[in-house]
Amino acid sequence: MASGMAAASYELRFDSGRICLDLLATTHPEERLDSVDRLRAWIIRSGLVPAGTPLAAADTAWLVDFRELRGDIAQLVRGELDGRPVDAALARVNAVALDAPPAPWAVRADDGSLRRRLHTPPGCPGLLAVIARDALELLTDPAARASLRQCEGDNCPIVYLDTSRGRRRRWCSSEVCGNRERVARHRRRAALARA
Repeated sequence: MASGMAAASYELRFDSGRICLDLLATTHPEERLDSVDRLRAWIIRSGLVPAGTPLAAADTAWLVDFRELRGDIAQLVRGELDGRPVDAALARVNAVALDAPPAPWAVRADDGSLRRRLHTPPGCPGLLAVIARDALELLTDPAARASLRQCEGDNCPIVYLDTSRGRRRRWCSSEVCGNRERVARHRRRAALARA
């Protein structure tokens, strides 16, 4: 795969195992939610809303609110992983989780199958509530919480849910951080062989 294609495929990542962790991944290696259009793309690709859902109401206030929740979840998750609870972040995430999420609605497609839609256009508070609830469910489920891992890649802050067989996953992505580690290991071996 060409390096340009690899970079494009990881522009918005959805490989952390939970929607709240996928939101955290939008900060690395640089800000990924840098425009309302990118936020709309993230909302749709994350599965928060069905494909084709109009997000006309999304604006810069939504962008600010998503980034604020992302910061609170990051503090909460990293604090829990490090054994230093951040109760202020917990209170903010709890408050966001109180809003009602968008109500699903089933409609018949042309072929007669059922398709998921939303009953009304989604609002920012409801979408944020889905993500906040996901974070709270993750951190209060002992089995899921035990599967939380910090990527072992150099300077990679991504936290993911390790659902691999044997629970031995080391990197947020084998194709990104794992590949970097394999290349670095190869270079070290080659340098030792030359020495």
